[in-house]
Amino acid sequence: MNINNSILWVDDEIELLRSHIIFLEEKGYGVKGVSSGEEGVEEIKRNNYDLVFLDENMPGKDGIQTLQEIKAINMNLPVIMITKNEEEGIMDQAIGLKIDDYLIKPINPLQAYLAAKKILQSSRIQKDTLSRGYLEEFRKVDEMVEADLTTEQWKEIHHNLCRWDLELDSLSKTGLEQIHSDLRERSNEKFSAFVEENYSEWMNSDNRPVMTKDVFDRFALPALSEGKQVYLLIIDCMRYDQWLMIEDLLADHYAIDRDLIYSILPSATPYSRNAIFSGLFPIGIKQQYPQYWLERADDDGSGKNRFEMELMNEQLRAKGFDKIKSKYIKIYSNEDTARISDEIGSYKSLDLIAIVVNFLDMLSHGRSHIRLLQEIAPDESAFRSLMRSWFIHSALYDILKRISLQGGTVIVTTDHGSILCKKATMVKANRETSTNLRYKFGENISCDRKYTYRVENPRSIKLPAESPTKNYIFAKSNYYFVYPTNYHKYERQYRNTFQHGGISLEEMIVPCITLEPKA
Repeated sequence: MNINNSILWVDDEIELLRSHIIFLEEKGYGVKGVSSGEEGVEEIKRNNYDLVFLDENMPGKDGIQTLQEIKAINMNLPVIMITKNEEEGIMDQAIGLKIDDYLIKPINPLQAYLAAKKILQSSRIQKDTLSRGYLEEFRKVDEMVEADLTTEQWKEIHHNLCRWDLELDSLSKTGLEQIHSDLRERSNEKFSAFVEENYSEWMNSDNRPVMTKDVFDRFALPALSEGKQVYLLIIDCMRYDQWLMIEDLLADHYAIDRDLIYSILPSATPYSRNAIFSGLFPIGIKQQYPQYWLERADDDGSGKNRFEMELMNEQLRAKGFDKIKSKYIKIYSNEDTARISDEIGSYKSLDLIAIVVNFLDMLSHGRSHIRLLQEIAPDESAFRSLMRSWFIHSALYDILKRISLQGGTVIVTTDHGSILCKKATMVKANRETSTNLRYKFGENISCDRKYTYRVENPRSIKLPAESPTKNYIFAKSNYYFVYPTNYHKYERQYRNTFQHGGISLEEMIVPCITLEPKA
């Protein structure tokens, strides 16, 4: 027997259930009835079934014994237990053996049908419901991106796109994946044009969105003013969809207040994270603290953020918080995180603890160069899953649970996100131009303006300009920069890699989450 939606019904009074079986067969199910646990186990050994109805109270081999043997043969076979005994111990035992549902006798045919349908057709029903909901959302977003949107409306669009990322992840092969990918790309094209049109104005007026520069002013300092102990946790390169993948893991420990903010440009660590700790735009850092500004440090970015603690202390001093007790911690490995987890109890006397976690950024960059990581996380869905797995098993998760027990307020944010790059665009520049794939600065850079936001006056967007011919360029949507020399080699090498520094929803609209402990 190998009938689609085939059911095995095991009950010592199977003949009394004939009307139930006929009702299920009329609904399109194939049903085989047997009258003992022994017969049920033999049927499972011989034939393939999609579902088992199992009586709990049978002579000889009872329901629990039969369940154990069924699961030993096929642990993934769904079982609905039917019982007239509501004794808690028996049901706990059955649930522990992973029954999928249970019904209390007496049952009628409709109950049996609905229970079977819930298990055997839930995936299809969920996919159908999801498809209808998504197509309605698609029309809404598709219409919105054509309008003249505000920064808040773009945050709403990004939230909805990320929410659907996770919905589609939960049900494989819905047929909507390509439609969703196309909608994301279209949204990013419109968002890039929006940023290009408005970014300079944001930088030169108070009418701008909350940005990474404002994290202390808008989130950390108000909490400190209320007398709270504040942990500022910066997870480098964390996208909003990645945060949503782990948010549920913290819901038992914290009340979660979710917000979205904008990264500054370049949406890269040396700029956006230094802006967090200084409370200044890059040009302000260079003007006020030139000893801490290292834009032309190593091309890989190492060393450009070595003064975060000093910038934080300068910001606290400038804003009247120089009397608080603070600590700055940078974490590179799980060993570092485990050490901090062990020390967390000793931080009770501190007011502000800033923790920078570099794992996601290292994972993103490592994926660009390590073939194994590309195999493990070939796309954004897999990368989200990998991030969740890392978090579950990380000492960082343990740290957050321990902080909740101590009563600390946690602000979780990031300096920028990343985007999966799919298209190359050519640039021409001299050897002194920076090597980044999503943004560049240098003298007289030539680029395709269709795919690039070019800034000829860096000061207009609060970036330093050592010479009148210094330019910045930012890749739009999912493009990345490649030089004419060995164009095809590098076009292939960096296609389908995660990069940051440019303009996209994924890079620029990032989470800023306030966690208040429930304990």
